[in-house]
Amino acid sequence: MTNDRTELLRQLIGCPTISSRPVDALAAILANRAEDAGGRVESIETAPGKRNLVARFGPPSPDGLIISGHMDVVPTEGQPWSSDPFRLTARDGQLFGRGTADMKGFIATITAALPALPLAHLRRELVLIWTHDEEVGCQGSQSLARAYAEPLPRHAWIGEPTGFEMCRMHPGHTTVRIHCTGRAAHSSRPGLGFNAIQLAGRVLTELETLADHWQTERRFEEHLETPFTVMNIGEIHGGTAVNIVPDQCTIRVGFRPLPGDASKPRVDAIVQCLAAVKRHAQFGGGDVVVETEQIAPALLTQSGSRLERALCGHAAHPAASAAPFATDGGNFQTMGIECMVFGPGAIDVAHKADEHINPADLARCESVAVDLVQQFCIADRTPA
Repeated sequence: MTNDRTELLRQLIGCPTISSRPVDALAAILANRAEDAGGRVESIETAPGKRNLVARFGPPSPDGLIISGHMDVVPTEGQPWSSDPFRLTARDGQLFGRGTADMKGFIATITAALPALPLAHLRRELVLIWTHDEEVGCQGSQSLARAYAEPLPRHAWIGEPTGFEMCRMHPGHTTVRIHCTGRAAHSSRPGLGFNAIQLAGRVLTELETLADHWQTERRFEEHLETPFTVMNIGEIHGGTAVNIVPDQCTIRVGFRPLPGDASKPRVDAIVQCLAAVKRHAQFGGGDVVVETEQIAPALLTQSGSRLERALCGHAAHPAASAAPFATDGGNFQTMGIECMVFGPGAIDVAHKADEHINPADLARCESVAVDLVQQFCIADRTPA
């Protein structure tokens, strides 16, 4: 028999909210559910087809609780799925579909549980925040952090798939664009031009040296598999034809600052390490320009926070650690919100073909939600 949670998940999986597409249809489903449960719903459009959803229940209070997840999913093109990724499929005791683990299963669980929660008796506020475009740089939560003016509770549960491991920290992710400019010329007369791709080669050499240096600056070794700022040369594009000296080449670089670290000092380090290459380029009539495209901040929540203590009894392991990936929690932290990343499903199956989740994990997640709402929003006294 299909329960309401599974039926709602079926609807959400059926909305192909790849980050390049709108989230309007899925957001409308969630907004209607929240309104039916008595929520005060704000649907905040940030661009055509893009919106964040904020649903508030109970009287405003900083001691209440935020529960948050993202509505977008990653693409499926080229992946060898055994079934339609945008049609929820049950087999071998699992639920398959894009977003089942990351993280529509969590959103469906929380939303389907609303009618069973004593929302009319809340003493402190429960706020659901469903964001857009987390998968491409936490853009939805960044918009909220910049523009949302209403006071919010200071505790946030981010329901990413951690296998019920508690995570109080994670690295950030920043993307920089390095544009190398040269001078075009006929390839038979290379001396008349200035080769932007060869210039990019010098840039790559300097970046490799900087990345090696970053690997020597280690922290959180007990929590992170890569306890240093990771750099990845992700894309390079240049030239127009094999018989033209290229005058353009662009490199896109991603790096992941450690928990507690800001992105700007690392961007500044990239600019500094390329200073000599830039002077060489300008002498030849070209240039090297570094631009920051995207910042998803790192997260670092103090050990032993109230939310960590509340989650401990539900956790797979009693000690909080780190998630290896960035989440909306970094942007929420800039709003003064204390975040924990904790949820059903495994990140190891996310972003892959045949992404899936165990229905028993969703039922367990509902019991966590009921307990947290009781502790943060209903209990007579707020624990210290």
